Amino acid sequence: MKPRLLILSDLFGGNNPEWVKMYSEVLESKFEIQYYDVLELANIPSDNFIESDVHDQLLKGGIDKAVENLLQLETEKIMVLGFSIGGTIAWKASLQGLDITHLFAVSSTRLRYETEAPNSIIKLYFGEKDPNKPLSKWFLDLNLESEILKDNSHQLYLIENNAALICSDILKS
Repeated sequence: MKPRLLILSDLFGGNNPEWVKMYSEVLESKFEIQYYDVLELANIPSDNFIESDVHDQLLKGGIDKAVENLLQLETEKIMVLGFSIGGTIAWKASLQGLDITHLFAVSSTRLRYETEAPNSIIKLYFGEKDPNKPLSKWFLDLNLESEILKDNSHQLYLIENNAALICSDILKS
């Protein structure tokens, strides 16, 4: 039986968006994939999508709701690949008891506010040009492994070469 890998979407969510296939098609050879739209986890309607409104809803209880729902849905040991806010949701769920063995978080800039790291194997990816990536001191303070991708910005995960690099790291784990 293959190990389970959760993929948590970014803020834009969607029903398995096209770019997620760059990851799932590679990773399904080794993992049983479960994709979650973070907007659905947070009970945020995605019709009439306005990014600033969705962002506000996530910050005003949506992240907590997504964590709560994820904890109810997932009760076994899992690995997680989270994009942007999806990585933050996985991190917070892990701190509340979700049994994550490996957490791969890509462009999860809200993590810079976290002061405690989950007890998991963690690999973080950020774009060099992402103005909201955590400071070097944060990585040192929490003793975290990261990869800063040169000449990339926040949505580095939409680029095929970056997806190949991230998938390669996950397949080696």
